Amino acid sequence: MDFKLDETQEELRALASDVLAKEASHERLESHEKSGRPYDERLWKALREAGLTAVCAAEHAGGAGLGPVELAVVLREAGARAAPGPLAATLVSTLAVSRYGSREHQRRVAGTAVSTVAIREPGRALTAPPTTVAEPVAGGSGPVAAEPVAGAGGSGPVAGGWLLSGRKSGVAHAEGDVLVTADQGLFLVHAPPAAPEFASTGEPTATITLDRTPAERVAGPEAIEGVRQLYTAAAVAQASGVLAGALRLTTEYIRTRKQFGRALAEFQAVTMQIADVYIAGRALDVAMWSGAWRLAEGLPAEEDLAIAAFHTSEAVKALYTCQHLHGGLGLDVTYPLHRYFAHAMHLAHRLGSGDVQLDLIGGLA
Repeated sequence: MDFKLDETQEELRALASDVLAKEASHERLESHEKSGRPYDERLWKALREAGLTAVCAAEHAGGAGLGPVELAVVLREAGARAAPGPLAATLVSTLAVSRYGSREHQRRVAGTAVSTVAIREPGRALTAPPTTVAEPVAGGSGPVAAEPVAGAGGSGPVAGGWLLSGRKSGVAHAEGDVLVTADQGLFLVHAPPAAPEFASTGEPTATITLDRTPAERVAGPEAIEGVRQLYTAAAVAQASGVLAGALRLTTEYIRTRKQFGRALAEFQAVTMQIADVYIAGRALDVAMWSGAWRLAEGLPAEEDLAIAAFHTSEAVKALYTCQHLHGGLGLDVTYPLHRYFAHAMHLAHRLGSGDVQLDLIGGLA
């Protein structure tokens, strides 16, 4: 297969790379980590003004109307800088609404403000059907008795005529519009109650609790699997960039660091280890691009994405090698490598372990 980027995708990649090079430097990221803010607002503003937060939003809503491959292009560049922030969550949610939502929903979730998706549930695999329950209220499409229900602002009728009950974990940047998967399809809620979770990247992540929370229905159950695949594609694209960035950093280090009067790169054992990291990166790249392309073409992508998710867990092992090749410097939190390791761990955790992915691949065979 030929996964070379076309002209539009190459221009998009160059734009994302340029913006991130200016706005997500090591010094800027270090300053943000010390600030305690949920995300770097200057970085978000630069990405928004460049149109990168809306590349997957519908054209009539002011977006570029692009798809999964372009999503992967942008997020791979973000991963290569280990840049935290709501970019991935916003791109996945805008693409999901662009594919499955109404024109009204597409105008609401258009990449101009932070939005996110809530798919994972506590104690359940990412691929498991959602247990979050959606029930229609009076005026909705199901036999539920009428009752007065407050809207998101605390008064007035429920917009959309649905109530959600359940819990979602690992929800990033849940302070705005949140797309939630439930037993009856895909729903939109705004700023649901959230309990903070720990994330190795330091990004705001939460468990949201839905207790008959008012919601608008975006799509039926047929959208659930598609949104989960978009979520997976985004995570593996970031992981591909993370490993590429760590490889670049480590290659530069062993090229310039000397021991016994020779550069580390001249030692055979070192070259073999860095070659293993390169191979891990290429394996992840091939599966990631294949999965994104198949999603864009409307072809079955489950197996390719599962293989990419497996190689995301292998990327964590490759990051251990990068740390080893750096020696003690690799453990220094003032050195950029720690961000790549934290991002790789976070992404692998979101997708599930390598064994989980192998079980899924085996079941699809």
